[in-house]
This record gives sequence, structure tokens and C-alpha cells, in this order.
Amino acid sequence: MAIQVLIPTPLQKFTNNQASLSVEAANVDELLQALEAHFPGILDRLCDENGKLRRFLNVYVNSEDIRFLDHQNTALVAGDEVSIVPAVAGG
Repeated sequence: MAIQVLIPTPLQKFTNNQASLSVEAANVDELLQALEAHFPGILDRLCDENGKLRRFLNVYVNSEDIRFLDHQNTALVAGDEVSIVPAVAGG
């Protein structure tokens, strides 16, 4: 069983308009690499030149913010749901 990844609307142009994907990965970093392998170019939108998630993106594993877990090393198991959520600003 794979990890379910929820793709936000602005990034769906990189995933052939798919809002949800299934990916095999042991942690968030592997998940990012798997997304890039299937959808070349998406990693540049998710990570900076050092391979770290961009500041304006929030990533959740089963509703838990990975910043409070183990960041990109956060372990994943079959059946997990990963949400990629662009930060929203306004006033």
C-alpha cells in the first residue's frame, strides 16, 4: 500500500491535473524525490536549491505538521496521507 499525497490546485499543472497521487516512500524526502521522478520539474516548486522545502509550503502527515515531527526525515508508512499546503497570507 502506498502513501496518498494531496496536491494543491496551483501545483496540479505539474501532476497532469491530478489532485491526489499514490507514492511509495519511507519518509517525506523520499516522497519528494518520487514526485520529481514521476513529474519532472515539480521539485523546483517544492524545494529550494539546497533541497529544503520552501518556506511558503506547509507539509502535513496525517494532519501533523512535519515541522513539529522530523521535518523532511519524517517517517511514512503505508496508508499515510501527506498534504502539501501553500501558505496563505492576507489581512
